[in-house]
Amino acid sequence: MEIKTVLFDLDGTLTDSGPGIINSVKYALKKCGIEVSDPDGLRSFIGPPLKEQFKWYCGFSEKESSRAVEFYREYYKEKGIFENEVYEEIPELLQTLKQAGKTIIMATSKPEYFARIIADHYHLSEYFDFMGGSLMNETRTKKSEVIEYVLEECQIQDRSSTIMIGDRDYDIKGAKESGICSMGVLYGYGSKEELENAGADIIIDEPMEAAEYILDDVGVKRYFAP
Repeated sequence: MEIKTVLFDLDGTLTDSGPGIINSVKYALKKCGIEVSDPDGLRSFIGPPLKEQFKWYCGFSEKESSRAVEFYREYYKEKGIFENEVYEEIPELLQTLKQAGKTIIMATSKPEYFARIIADHYHLSEYFDFMGGSLMNETRTKKSEVIEYVLEECQIQDRSSTIMIGDRDYDIKGAKESGICSMGVLYGYGSKEELENAGADIIIDEPMEAAEYILDDVGVKRYFAP
C-alpha cells in the first residue's frame, strides 16, 4: 500500500509553538484574575482546542471560556504567534515528500487564519497543497472535523493511502475517527505513553523518520498492512 496523502498537524509537529501559546494563556488567565505559578503546567494547552482546554484546566463555564479565548488572542495575534520556530528537519521533510509527488495537507485545530499566517511567515506554505484549520468562532475545532474538512476540500477519496502526523493524542484519535492511519511524533509535546494509549500506528523520534516510512515500500507494507 502506497501513502499518497500526508496530513500534518501544526503546533508541536511542524513548529515549536509552545512559548507563544503558553505566554498567551498566561496573559488570558491573568486578565481572568488567575496567576500562574508553574508555566509548565500550561503545556497541556498546546494542541487541543482552546475553549475546551480552558474549561478543563480552569473549570470555566462556556461563557467564561469564550472570554478567555478572546483574551488569549489579544496577546497571541500581536506577539504569541511569532514566539515560535520551525523544528529542525521539517523543511527537508516537506521538500522530500513534495519531490516524491505526495499530496501534503495541513490539518490543525488552530484557527486557519493564524495557521496560514504562520506558514507564510516561516516559508512553509509553498510545500502545502492545502491548509485547513478551525474557524475563528471556535467551530470545526475537533481534529476529526478538520480532517473531514480537508479531505473533502481536496477530494481525497482513498483513505487507505492517507496518513495523519501529529504529536498529541487528539491527532491520533482524530485520525482513527476518520478511518486513516496515524503517526505520532516524540519531538513535540506528547509523550510516548500518550501516543501509544491513543493507538498510534507508528511513533517516530525525528521528523525525517516520517519520510523513511512513507517513501520506503517495505516500511509502508510492514506498518500499514491491514
